[in-house]
Amino acid sequence: MSKIDLNDLSSMQYDVLKELGNIGAGNATTALSQLVNAKIDIGVPQVRLLGFDEISTIIGSEEKVMVGILLMLSGDVQGIMMFLMDPEVSKNLSKLLMGGFGVEGEPEDEFTDMEKSAVMEIGNIIAGAYLRSLGELTNLTIDVSVPMLQIDMAGAILSVPAIEFGKIGDKVLLIETAFDDEKVKEDLNIKGYYILVPELESYEKILSSLGV
Repeated sequence: MSKIDLNDLSSMQYDVLKELGNIGAGNATTALSQLVNAKIDIGVPQVRLLGFDEISTIIGSEEKVMVGILLMLSGDVQGIMMFLMDPEVSKNLSKLLMGGFGVEGEPEDEFTDMEKSAVMEIGNIIAGAYLRSLGELTNLTIDVSVPMLQIDMAGAILSVPAIEFGKIGDKVLLIETAFDDEKVKEDLNIKGYYILVPELESYEKILSSLGV
């Protein structure tokens, strides 16, 4: 039985989780920069511990179409990690990865097979970089599954992990990042959302490994 109560974290425990989110997001952004060969800066990530039912409010609405990449976690840390992006953001990043190649005039929520492969690769790289930094900081082993891609309304994408992991608690760690890419037009707000859902025992392992 885990000693962690996500509804009653101490200020130190919460600050440590937020800092892990900041560091992980920073490492993921570095990996993304290298992947698309472009300078990508990141603002200060907004890290929150909140319920699944609150995530759609942060993103926009349950009906908003999003691109979601889901990875299952195993090893010392078990649970799931998701990375969510707007379709427009996903398309722009996939085109950067493919050297600017894309289909002009294609609806933003429709992806070619090549674009889907590129988006999955992007999600795999940045989520992997995030989790590697977490593993290095905590000295814990985190194994990651093959990424699964879903393009659907936010409510539909979030329903699967909400059902699967609702039994471990009603809180998830949401990291909201805003990317600034020199190759993308200045008026495009490039956002990404990391959603980390460790099992309660894994939260305890993470915090204990850091002496909290």
